Amino acid sequence: MACTPIGQASASMLQGRQAASRRRRMTKPNASALDQLTLDDVRAAHARIGDAVVRTPMLKSQTLSQIAGAEIWLKFENLQFTAAYKERGALNALLLMSEEARARGVIAASAGNHSQGLSYHGSRLGVPVTIVMPRTTPAVKVMQTEAVGGDVVLEGDSFDEAYAHARQLEKERGLTFVHPFDDPNVAAGAGTVALEMLEDKPDLDCLVVPIGGGGLMSGMATVAKAINPDIHMVGVEASLFPSMHNVLSGADNPTGGDTLAEGIAVKEPGQFTRAIIAERVDEILLVGEPDLEHTVALLLQIEKTVVEGAGAAGLAAVLANKEKFAGKKIGLPLCGGNIDSRLLATVLLRDLARQGRLARLRIALKDQPGALHKVVSLFERHNVNIIEVYHQRVFTKLPAKGLITEIECEARNKEQVDALIADMRQTGYDVHSVELA
Repeated sequence: MACTPIGQASASMLQGRQAASRRRRMTKPNASALDQLTLDDVRAAHARIGDAVVRTPMLKSQTLSQIAGAEIWLKFENLQFTAAYKERGALNALLLMSEEARARGVIAASAGNHSQGLSYHGSRLGVPVTIVMPRTTPAVKVMQTEAVGGDVVLEGDSFDEAYAHARQLEKERGLTFVHPFDDPNVAAGAGTVALEMLEDKPDLDCLVVPIGGGGLMSGMATVAKAINPDIHMVGVEASLFPSMHNVLSGADNPTGGDTLAEGIAVKEPGQFTRAIIAERVDEILLVGEPDLEHTVALLLQIEKTVVEGAGAAGLAAVLANKEKFAGKKIGLPLCGGNIDSRLLATVLLRDLARQGRLARLRIALKDQPGALHKVVSLFERHNVNIIEVYHQRVFTKLPAKGLITEIECEARNKEQVDALIADMRQTGYDVHSVELA
């Protein structure tokens, strides 16, 4: 796997007693926050939401275990009805509201899985749900939310503007705001994921959990540490959005950018969740974009399951830190599977290119009859399949009688393409492989 070691772009907040002591100095434990989220709260949430959410399977992946050098246990939360764990917290919050509050309705600001989970269960329970989304939200997400019963309001050009408008509508209409992560009831619902994982596999050594705002990790860490204080809790953030890591370590890494893991692309983590994570999580790792892309493709190829970037973050961290996790029994929640089909296609093709199974070769040719035929014959000699051919005569530094040809091709592996390139150069062609950024 061609990847940048996460250790170079991430930070571990130490381990054991030394780490706990340091975290307490960095962030004072918020006793009231810790009291608001307990194992009993999560167990009560699990009984409350009952069969209204899917008891998703947790399975050992033999192939991924071989690749990682550890036991990999996958919790398939992408098999929920709305394809994400967010249903659990949204439903728990709805069921804990008074009948009066439910009758008035609820509101949230979200362009992601929370909007669908809240809309679906609100509609099922007869609770009016308003979701405020930025005007820049892709149409498919708007349609998905409306399809499960949400009333979508488009406002603002950013999440912050949509959030501000949602809080305004909350006051004007007397609605109840349901936060996507910074809420004890939502976090308790999310924690039921860990409860099920440890029921299915009690001897897990560690849980590796994506962190955005921190709701999922807060709930899961609360459960895991209460059941087994020695279990190792590892959080994972996209390296472009190291917000929780920054808060807890005192670092000032830049936050922002286009990440595949938009589900955990949070600039400001929750106040409640950061207090829980500071006390109950052992370390946070950061994962880069190539690792996320590779892992999304790997899960589809090996497990035949569609996972969004945020859902793949945990496995990406494990695969890029094999020495850290070697020999351990690791639980990984695949927390969501809502990825745009066009984006998924791009991720898969880019992964094939990184493996060397797809390539684009840029070749300088003479603009004369038979030139292209001679090049094509070399592809045939090496049994490399041509997919597309592009000619460029104008925008080139070559003489007027020259041209640039780019040929996209597919092969068994990188070695087969390298052999073709070597043969072409030996024949006298000026050829270069177009590399991915």
